[in-house]
Amino acid sequence: MYSFFFSLIGLFLFTHQVFAQEFHTIEDAVKMENGCIMLTADKPYQRGIAYCKTKLDLSKYFEIEFDIYLGKKNDNGADGITFVIHNDARGFRAIGTWGECMGYGRWNRGYYGGNYIAPSVAVEFDTYQNYRQNDPTCDHVAYLENGTNYHTKYWNNKDIRFNLEDGVLHNFRFRWEPTIQQVTVYLDNVVVHRGKRDLVKDIFKGNTKAIWGFTASTGNKHNLQFFCLRRWAQAPSNKNIKTSPTRRR
Repeated sequence: MYSFFFSLIGLFLFTHQVFAQEFHTIEDAVKMENGCIMLTADKPYQRGIAYCKTKLDLSKYFEIEFDIYLGKKNDNGADGITFVIHNDARGFRAIGTWGECMGYGRWNRGYYGGNYIAPSVAVEFDTYQNYRQNDPTCDHVAYLENGTNYHTKYWNNKDIRFNLEDGVLHNFRFRWEPTIQQVTVYLDNVVVHRGKRDLVKDIFKGNTKAIWGFTASTGNKHNLQFFCLRRWAQAPSNKNIKTSPTRRR
């Protein structure tokens, strides 16, 4: 069992306990017996998407924490997982392209045909180098927007051999602070992205409600990929709310 106690500037956070049954799954994503969700089996040309049935409120502070598993095959593994927040018109059926696009984006940043998820922000955990997306030679983490996987910045711990396909769970946290319009992303308790962005105005055009979840895919190369949600904490409207939730393992 895990116990979580979290506070921010003296305010207790209301923490949602969200398990697999509270996610809507698409295509190859399936719910696992341990409460996690498998996004792709270790098979070629898989695409799996899972969205929480409860939307986020972007007008409030929140932090989402989960574990991700990206497989144990390095050279023959692909392609990765994304954490996505979106307001795509397709709602809980929104999908992106398979393979290097990880079920989130599109093949080419200048091409707006096909499937991609927008408006959106996402964090990719990329395990295969694709030149069209400006990937480095190693595994990496990158912040993305509006359905494109192309990026000019990434985090790999300054290690050209950085590897996420190591057969172990990695802890990930996404934090949104609306009062200072800041996104902070952690991987294994290390800050891998921090940036100022008015998500409500610049991305979601004034809409404060957004769908959130996970996407993943494989191509010719593949890996088992899944996630396990630990905690979803959001600042309450009632400051007297206080919880000490637990999560099953």
